[in-house]
Amino acid sequence: MKQRWDIFCAIVDNFGDVGFCWRLACVLVNEYGLEVRLWVDDLSNFACIAPDIDLDAEQQWLQGVKICCWRQSFTKIKPADVVIEAFACELPSFYIVAMAALPRQPIWLNLEYLSAENWVIGCHLLPSLHPRLPLIKYFFFPGFVPGTGGLLLEKHLLPARSSFNNAAQTAFWRLHGIQPCRMGELRISLFCYDSAPVHELLSAWVVSDIPVYVLVPQGSVVDAVTVFFGVDSPPKVGEILQSGKLKVCFIPFLEQNEYDQLLWACDVNFVRGEDSFVRAQWAARPFVWNIYPQAEESHQIKLNAFLNLYTAGMSPDMSAAVFSLWNGLNGGGQIMNAWPAFAAQLEALTQYGEKWVRQLWPIGDLASNLVQFSRKDRI
Repeated sequence: MKQRWDIFCAIVDNFGDVGFCWRLACVLVNEYGLEVRLWVDDLSNFACIAPDIDLDAEQQWLQGVKICCWRQSFTKIKPADVVIEAFACELPSFYIVAMAALPRQPIWLNLEYLSAENWVIGCHLLPSLHPRLPLIKYFFFPGFVPGTGGLLLEKHLLPARSSFNNAAQTAFWRLHGIQPCRMGELRISLFCYDSAPVHELLSAWVVSDIPVYVLVPQGSVVDAVTVFFGVDSPPKVGEILQSGKLKVCFIPFLEQNEYDQLLWACDVNFVRGEDSFVRAQWAARPFVWNIYPQAEESHQIKLNAFLNLYTAGMSPDMSAAVFSLWNGLNGGGQIMNAWPAFAAQLEALTQYGEKWVRQLWPIGDLASNLVQFSRKDRI
């Protein structure tokens, strides 16, 4: 009999939360043969990255995953064998009571946000007793170092990236109606938060020494780009705006496999949140992370923790260039000065990206670590 899993996802970061949970659910079904229900509280955002979603269906099957609407009036159902509350969302109270009433209590996991902070290792897999019910919740932390849960990685991803050659890249551009790369042109994907200093970034690219071709998905800082170019109405998909050395092309949101290919096809990737942040690392291309902004600048601690880890093996010049641009994108520096130094390191950063992937590989991927934990004896 298949082990049954429930994954609960309350969408906060629009696409990052559900993007991560959707990838995880698909891996658990397709690589481990598990029965998975994914509970999501906002199907409209989900549909941007999974266009086959039926917005009106209370329950539906997609890629072997049962997708269920998570309503406030939660229905009475039997809990699964393994229950994941993603990113500290709170399970429905009835569901928790139902878990405690089962003859064998489910394995309850709080799958936390990704962080490179040192304290994560000490908290990974810590148990927490429920104050009233005979239930134990375990804290499961993804991470970049041994002693954490690792990162989400499908078995096919790295082989597929390796086979994505020049011909496949050209076919990808043609499929999406985007002109192939010109000789000497720098191609960039831009996916960031509205709070990012987009005007400064575009200004740096306008005066670039080499042509810059930027791909911006619909809904992502389109208004800021429109204001920068001084156009009257939001541009349509496929439209190109140009100034100086800069061209900006607007593209639709891509489903997840196509987004991976976009990351592989670009020379530099600007990413945000958690899901695209992880995918950019597996892409082994130079990337810049726009972290989710938090109150009292607490996200800066998380940003610098990753930067310290990620740049540890870099040369001083490369490390300084990465720190400068990443902090500039996240409100802590001048982008106009940071971009040229970063651009000068692109070849070295591409080589370093492959080294970083090899460093992450031995930790084990998140899904396999979750499955292994679910099959162990616990306290």
